[in-house]
Amino acid sequence: MAVDGKYNITLNTPIGSRQTTLELKADGTSLSGTWVGQGGPQEFSGGTVDGDNVAWSVNMQGPMGAMTLSFKGKVEGDNINGEVQFGSFGSGTFSGTRA
Repeated sequence: MAVDGKYNITLNTPIGSRQTTLELKADGTSLSGTWVGQGGPQEFSGGTVDGDNVAWSVNMQGPMGAMTLSFKGKVEGDNINGEVQFGSFGSGTFSGTRA
């Protein structure tokens, strides 16, 4: 199943849930896209695709300063889910459906 597309995402953080959107674009095993959260759109590249497994990182500014969000997940049909590391601020999960 192709991972390309736009997804409506629920991000479960240590301080509560956030609604975001994600757009993924695969080119072979390379992944790029746009993550749209509270801080606005953040483009990324350098992610990876291995079958239905995806991984990427987004650098962003938050209330606590600069942070890298590192995502690892799996696309199953029109669903995506996985785990995210919030820099040194803990971890959480994300899930979503293709828009």
